[in-house]
Amino acid sequence: MSVKIRLQRHGKKGKPFYWVVAADARSKRDGKYLEKIGTYNPNTNPATIDLNLESAVQWLHNGAQPTDTARAILSYKGALLKHHLDGGIRKGALTQEQADAKLAAWLEAKTGKVDSKKEGLSKAQVDAKAKALKAEKVANEKRIAAAAQAETAAQEEEEEVAEDTTEEVVAEEAPAAEEPTAEVATEEAPAAEEVAAEPEAAVEEVPAAEVATEETPAADEASEEKEA
Repeated sequence: MSVKIRLQRHGKKGKPFYWVVAADARSKRDGKYLEKIGTYNPNTNPATIDLNLESAVQWLHNGAQPTDTARAILSYKGALLKHHLDGGIRKGALTQEQADAKLAAWLEAKTGKVDSKKEGLSKAQVDAKAKALKAEKVANEKRIAAAAQAETAAQEEEEEVAEDTTEEVVAEEAPAAEEPTAEVATEEAPAAEEVAAEPEAAVEEVPAAEVATEETPAADEASEEKEA
C-alpha cells in the first residue's frame, strides 16, 4: 500500500483549515486517513502550522510520499532535514549528537526568521493603523470645516433674506404715507381751475365794448346831418 502525506480540507466556506494526514493514496482527499500528523491554517499571517515532527519523519522513513503543498510544510518545519540527517546517521556519516546539533541550529535560525517576519508584520500593521487614524482625523477635520462653512453660508443667506424682507416692507409702507398728499392736491385742483375760469368771464364781456364801437358810426351820421 502506497501512503501519501497530504492535506485534508476542513473549516468554513471562504476560511479553509487543513489537517496534515498520512492516508492511503487510493482514498479520497477528504476521506479516511491513517494518521493525523498536524494542522495548517492559511488564514493567519504568517500561516500557522502545527506539526508532529517525529510522526512526520517516521512516515517519511516508511516511504510515504508528500504532495507538493505537504512537502513545503514539512520543509518549513524541518521534517525533511531531520529525515535527511537520520539517513546520514544510518550510513555512519554523522553521529546522533551532530545530527541533533545541526537540527537545533537550523530550527533556531528558522525561528529567528519567523519572529523577524512577525515583528515586521506587527510594525507594518501598527504603521497602517496609525496612517488610517491620521487619515480619519484629516477627514473628520475636513468634514467639520465643511459643516461650519455650510452653517456660515446658511446664516448669511438668512440675513440676506431678512434684509430683503425689511426693504420690501419699507417699500410697501412708503406709498401709504404719500397718498394723503396726492388726495389733497387732487382736491385743491378744482379751486385752481375755478380761478383760471374767471378770466374767461372777462373775455366774454369784450363784445359789449365791440357793440359800443359798432354804435359809434350812427352818432357820426347824426352829427353830419345837423351840419348839413
